Amino acid sequence: MATWYPLIKNLHILTVFITVSLFLLRFYWQRTGSVMLQRRWVRIAPHINDTFLLLTGVLLVLITHFYPFSPQGSWLTEKLIAVIIYIALASVALSRRQRSTKTRWVGGVVALLAVMVVIDLAVTKMPILGSV
Repeated sequence: MATWYPLIKNLHILTVFITVSLFLLRFYWQRTGSVMLQRRWVRIAPHINDTFLLLTGVLLVLITHFYPFSPQGSWLTEKLIAVIIYIALASVALSRRQRSTKTRWVGGVVALLAVMVVIDLAVTKMPILGSV
């Protein structure tokens, strides 16, 4: 299974890139009132990609044996929390519900900050809160 690690890791990184790119694109389209948001692929593609993102993440956990909520996986616990924060704030930014422009911008910017935290934790494997 370890021989699959480079392929799965690179696929995981690709899906992260696609997720962030689709978020930025959809946020831009929403802010500009683009009809592109009504396209079927725009509504479906993020869910398909995020499914692969989750699947590759689970496979990486199984391959590396870094488990969240364990001492050696504390960085992964923080990463999961940051991912949940990203999902919540991205949904605030992109929601079809009536929200103020300010609320959407704050949600979008803080969602991107959460992604930066996720990437930092993935690269360094050093917990941020664990050192407090």
